[in-house]
Amino acid sequence: MAPASAMELEAPPPPVTPAALPAKEIKSPEVSALSSLQRKKLGAHFMDSDERRFPTSAGTRTPLGGGYEPPSAAAAAAGGGTTPVNIRGQPIAAADLPRTGGWVAAFFIFGNEVAERMAYFGLSVNMVIFMFKVMHRPFTSSANAVNNFLGISQASSVLGGFLADAYLGRYWTIAIFTTLYLLGLIALTVSATVPALAPSQSGCDNLAMLLGACAPAAPWQMAYLETALYVTALGAAGIRPCVSSFGADQFDERSPGYKRRLDRFFNLFYLAVTVGAIAAFTAVVYIQMHRGWAAAFGTLALAMGASNALFFAGTPLYRHRLPGGSPLTRVAQVLVAAFRKRTADFGSGGFVGLYEVAGAKSAVRGSAKIEHTDDFPWLDKAALQLDGDLLADAGEGEAVDPWRLCTVTQVEEVKILLRLLPVPACTVMLSVVLTEFLTLSVQQAYTLNTRVAALHLPVTCMPVFPCLAIFLILALYYQTFAPLARRLTGHPHGASQLQRVGLGLFFSVLSVAWAGVFERYRRGYAVRHGYLALFLTPMPDLSAYWLLIQYCLIGVAEVFCLVALLEFLYQEAPDAMRSVGSAYAAVAGGLGCFLASALNTAVDAATRDDAAGRPSWLAQNINVGRFDYLYWLLAVLSTVNLLVFVFVAKRYKYRVRVDAQTTTPVNKQ
Repeated sequence: MAPASAMELEAPPPPVTPAALPAKEIKSPEVSALSSLQRKKLGAHFMDSDERRFPTSAGTRTPLGGGYEPPSAAAAAAGGGTTPVNIRGQPIAAADLPRTGGWVAAFFIFGNEVAERMAYFGLSVNMVIFMFKVMHRPFTSSANAVNNFLGISQASSVLGGFLADAYLGRYWTIAIFTTLYLLGLIALTVSATVPALAPSQSGCDNLAMLLGACAPAAPWQMAYLETALYVTALGAAGIRPCVSSFGADQFDERSPGYKRRLDRFFNLFYLAVTVGAIAAFTAVVYIQMHRGWAAAFGTLALAMGASNALFFAGTPLYRHRLPGGSPLTRVAQVLVAAFRKRTADFGSGGFVGLYEVAGAKSAVRGSAKIEHTDDFPWLDKAALQLDGDLLADAGEGEAVDPWRLCTVTQVEEVKILLRLLPVPACTVMLSVVLTEFLTLSVQQAYTLNTRVAALHLPVTCMPVFPCLAIFLILALYYQTFAPLARRLTGHPHGASQLQRVGLGLFFSVLSVAWAGVFERYRRGYAVRHGYLALFLTPMPDLSAYWLLIQYCLIGVAEVFCLVALLEFLYQEAPDAMRSVGSAYAAVAGGLGCFLASALNTAVDAATRDDAAGRPSWLAQNINVGRFDYLYWLLAVLSTVNLLVFVFVAKRYKYRVRVDAQTTTPVNKQ
């Protein structure tokens, strides 16, 4: 059975307890010259020290032998280096911890996410129509412009993640960019309110729009609109990688039941995303239809303003993590140091060992030490200490040049980022499908009957149905899927994060395959019943609610794939790079938007032949085009992508393993 196959992406790890964890010695790359070396443990015994130097004994540096003492299980469980701090950067006293963080603080953050998603989806579904009907841009051009907006707002999320992890921290990054987001929405409201910012609407009826006879927008009018749109996109980019991570920061990773709370947090977080989307596809669409564009965009601005006030009101309750300094700089240091020592031999006479600082804390502020792994051995040379790597530093004993010698923890950060990359990369295809559904399915709905008894939904409300499916699945997740999956997999949470991602990708294949089947039937029905040229006329005997099947399937795909991806990236990313890790998911989403636009352009160019009178698959008249062929192309690409993901998931080893009894995260050995 297909879903069961998805569950078998990898077996759940066996339960372990900290006491059962064996001590592990670093393994240097296997070279024959090492046989002549007497390998020793690191002299670092993890005493309290944050200095980038080796431990000393009676003023004498303890040499690093060919091995390394990994963090103890107790130190790992204690989460050294990740102590929560207050807004001033001072550690929160143990007596004050119960009054901060937890679910109360998280719910203030949920409110911000609801409004952000409401604005994001409100613009995604309305801006195409606004550009087409008000700014008089061709439909294809409008759709690509909105796809680019969606892509930029997600792909540039790495900027927000970088600023949060490097300098500002997640709170101040959210505070700055959510204000920028609000300014962009206000500018869009002005664009829809001031007549001078839009072209003349005189004599522009539906027929004139279809024929392209309406007065086009002036370049400066489009420049204003696009500036406002991209300011909004930049605001979204700064918020997106930080909100989920900042919410997860409110829970103590050293407490029992942390993994269970984290799992529920990300489900509720995506529930907040869904609530915002439902509001966008219903309330905002209703306001636009009955009160106009200015009222619709103004509603989004008011919602964002209210969410900002709610977010700032929760400030006294929040727990913070110290920014660890520029993650890009640390990555660059590892790459440069490894390149400089690319010819160094672990068996050379000058070999001292792999470098790490003393004490329980790492040299990276806000991060616990990370145990050495054997992956990417060429990066280990960045931590390979040779004679002369230590620099004399008067009054401080010894220091190092970080561009020549990096700690094991710093090297492992880079390894983790490299190991994580293939997983979000495999979700790009899901984002392509979601982006195509936002535009193509709306065009399908225009040709169908959206009335059921006395209920008549506007076409632009149709995307609410996958959101309702997501809402229902998330609400029933712990009562239905989790117990059933637990019986099949033995996993304490029903399925591992990667198993859920794979299951989501499987459902995305089903959704786009069904979309192709139904579109073939819909087009054939239009041809047989004389609707070939009437592509904006609903066919009364063919219900739009057949689209619910593909909507519900893609909703299921989102629940399993994207919720698990956020949880996976937060848990697996290095402590001081969690915002950058969360940005991976947003960047994958942005790349999917860009890829959808590129795919549409390529398909249009490859399938259109004006000389032979052959229309494009993506012809504006959907009854003449072949959307079904595009859906099946997406189904083939999604299937290939799923197979690649299965290969990646089988090879991936979780960095953190959870004890089934205590649910306390411990380092994986």
